[in-house]
Amino acid sequence: MADRETATAWPRCGASAIILRAREVLLIQRGHGPLQGLWSPPGGHIEPGEPAPAAALRELEEETGVAAALAGLLDFHEVVRRDGDGLLTAHYVLLVFYGRWLAREPVAAGDAADARFVPVAEIGTLPLTDGAAGFIHRALARIEQPG
Repeated sequence: MADRETATAWPRCGASAIILRAREVLLIQRGHGPLQGLWSPPGGHIEPGEPAPAAALRELEEETGVAAALAGLLDFHEVVRRDGDGLLTAHYVLLVFYGRWLAREPVAAGDAADARFVPVAEIGTLPLTDGAAGFIHRALARIEQPG
């Protein structure tokens, strides 16, 4: 029964927001869990009944205090983790949004140990979560597209 209960608990839905200010991206350092210490765009769980874009903005506010406007959905990112025996330990489907900074400087809160704007050219100096760098570069390219 435990295997069945574990299987029915997954996948879980989440949303993240890649927020750009000129050529800087807002990143948080994860403060808890298996990704502790890694840097990523702010994000987290979608609450039951909550639209995904609203979840991305809520998580952004909770983790950084920053106000932003979403420009659109960039992509989705699927995270599947298994233990040494091959048993499923996590399965997340994350909707990755992108947008522009509107107001307030970041202050780490919630699950974030740190929060700051980082020049996109320097993101390679930070330990990032899997896939984050590619999503950041794609978001910057979309934001900078004319028209």
